[in-house]
Amino acid sequence: MEESDAIEALEELGLSNYEAKVFVALQKLGTGTARDIHQSTDVPRSQVYGAAESLQEEGLVEVQQSKPIQYRPVSLDEARSHLRNRFERTEERAFDYLETAREQASEDEQREDVWTVHGQEGVTSRIEQLVAEAEERAVLGSPADLMTSSIEDALRERVAAGVSVIVVSEDEAVRERFDELPVFDPADKPDEAPMGRVLSIDDDTVLISVLDDSGRETAIWSSQTGFAAVLGQFVDAHLDEFQS
Repeated sequence: MEESDAIEALEELGLSNYEAKVFVALQKLGTGTARDIHQSTDVPRSQVYGAAESLQEEGLVEVQQSKPIQYRPVSLDEARSHLRNRFERTEERAFDYLETAREQASEDEQREDVWTVHGQEGVTSRIEQLVAEAEERAVLGSPADLMTSSIEDALRERVAAGVSVIVVSEDEAVRERFDELPVFDPADKPDEAPMGRVLSIDDDTVLISVLDDSGRETAIWSSQTGFAAVLGQFVDAHLDEFQS
């Protein structure tokens, strides 16, 4: 790693550019005055004092009240601990705000009936979240190439929690992965099988995805709405056909 990379990394951890440069310089100097630091960096001497003072306040630099003033860095273990704590405090403040903002927007969100998710990664993430919220039943229809290990783990976690899980797939590989669960093959009704994935959760949440000609997946989903109830009845009707 180059020195510039280390300075950039320290900036990502919350230090200013001058603070990062002064801190790196002190690692090389061991102990130094503002003049020493200035001569080994491009930090103006007048800015060294402010940067060093800020580093002292963060617990990253110690100051010897001599003439001239001497600066030295704390141990790397101490520095790592201080920077980690600083990062965690910053993260906590940011997400406290985001959580508050999210709560304020929740009522507006709940009024929306249908949501759209684009891309396989986004659809997979939404399926995992909805499965994790299942309390009574989860029904998932999926081809083999869209049945990710993370979704499989989410389904098995719900099974362990006592949730009824049903898997529907015309792919034998998928059915074999869940041979201990109720699995159904809709291969005898190919015209009625969706091109993507179908998920039904607790009869009040439904997700349906399709694949376009390029293989890009797009899903719509809805929860605790009249739209979701209708789609849930549709899924149940087809599930009854598979079971009959």
